[in-house]
Amino acid sequence: MFKEKVVNFIKKIPKGKVASYGQVASVAGSPRAARQVGAILRGLNIEDGRIPWWRVVNNQGIISIKGNWTANKQLQRDLLRRDGVKVAEDFILDINKYRYSAKT
Repeated sequence: MFKEKVVNFIKKIPKGKVASYGQVASVAGSPRAARQVGAILRGLNIEDGRIPWWRVVNNQGIISIKGNWTANKQLQRDLLRRDGVKVAEDFILDINKYRYSAKT
């Protein structure tokens, strides 16, 4: 149930916006489960592109993905830039400017 709520919220984040792991967890009903959101994202099939995983960053506006064989900080930064989000070379963005504010 929590995973479904997480995925459904992330699907709603529009192009040009981001949400924090904690924000996603809170909207999904478990405000203290930010790490669990990260675990859910790591388990996704990111290659089909149906879930915009790259639109989730940490609450300071930093791309904090650890990276694996299919995703890394550079890929996430490039996808966010493609969405119109300005991300610095040090993987930092203005979360206050780009934060998605919808609750549902």
